[in-house]
Amino acid sequence: MSTSTAEHDSYLVENWDTETLIVHLKEQNLRLDDDDFGILRKQKITGLDFLDLTEEKYEKWGMAGGPAGRIVKEAKTLKEKPKRAFSSYKSLSEVLSKYGIDSNGTDTIPLFSLQTQEIQESDKHFEHCMVEILVRLKNYGTLVVDSLEAMRNEYVVAILHTAINITRDSTGEELSMRPEYEVIGDESTGRVDFAIKKAENLICITEDKPERNLIEGLAQNIKQLESSCQTNLKKRKRNDDDDFDYLYGIVTTARDWHFLLYTPGKISQGSKLPFSIVFSEDALDKESVEYRTLRDGVKKVLGIIVGLLKDRAYAEDDPPSKKKARIEEYRSKK
Repeated sequence: MSTSTAEHDSYLVENWDTETLIVHLKEQNLRLDDDDFGILRKQKITGLDFLDLTEEKYEKWGMAGGPAGRIVKEAKTLKEKPKRAFSSYKSLSEVLSKYGIDSNGTDTIPLFSLQTQEIQESDKHFEHCMVEILVRLKNYGTLVVDSLEAMRNEYVVAILHTAINITRDSTGEELSMRPEYEVIGDESTGRVDFAIKKAENLICITEDKPERNLIEGLAQNIKQLESSCQTNLKKRKRNDDDDFDYLYGIVTTARDWHFLLYTPGKISQGSKLPFSIVFSEDALDKESVEYRTLRDGVKKVLGIIVGLLKDRAYAEDDPPSKKKARIEEYRSKK
C-alpha cells in the first residue's frame, strides 16, 4: 500500500509544515536546541522555505553560526541526493542482490528462529480481536484473493492493535503504532503502511499487499527496514560500537503473514511458508470447524507478533554488542 508522489526527497520536503520539518531535524542529531527550533517556529519556516535558506538568513534571525551551517548543510543534502520511493521497488531479486542473495523468490532467504509467545484462550485482548473479526466477516463475507484493500486493512489493523495491547500488558513497555508513517533513509524514502515504535525508535514495519503483489511487498519491506534502521541510528550519539541495530518486518495479505528480521547488511525470514489465517464467513458458526481454524490461525499469528515486539522492545536499551549476540543466536538456531 505504501506509495509516494515522487521519487525525490526534495519533493517530499516541500510538503512539510514547520513541525514536520522540526521532527526531521531532531532525528538527524544535528545538535540543535530549543532556541534554534523556536526561530524556525517564529519565522514559520516550512519545507519549501528550508530548501533555499542561507546561513546569513538564519543568522539574521538570531541563530548562531554553528546551527545555521548544519541546517543549511542538511538542506543541501536533501536537495542534491535523490532518494528512491519504496513503491518503485518491484523486483525482489534487485533488492536481495544487495544482501548477497541471487533469487527473485523467498526460498533462498536465510531463516531465523521466531520468538513466539503463547496467547491464552482467555486473554481479553484476544477475545476482543475475535469479536472484531467476526463482525467484519458478518458484514463483508469471506475474505478472498481479490478482496478490496480497505477490507484487508481492517483485519490487519485489528491484529496489530491486539498484539500491541498484549505486549504492553505483559511487559509494561509503552508502544505505539503510526499508519502511513514517513521514513527517510540514505537511499530510499516513502510512507510505510504501519510503523510500530518504542518511544522514538522504530522496531517493526508492516507492509500490507494483495496476493498478486506479495513479492514486490517483500522487496519494499526490506527497503523500508533498511531505511528505518538508518533512521534509528541517526538519532543516537554515534561511536565506534554504536553501528548495530535490528528491526522486524511484516508483509501480509491479511490471510498470509511473512516475518522478516533485518540487520545492516543482512536479511532473514521466519519461515519459508507463510502463516495463514482463513477468514471464512462459515466461521460465524462458533461450533464449526471453520471457527476453530480461524481462532487457531489468529492466535498463532498474534503469538508471533507479540513475541517479536517483546523481544525488540526489551532489547531497545541494550548495547549494540548484546543486540548482535542476541541476533546471532536467533540465526544460528536455523
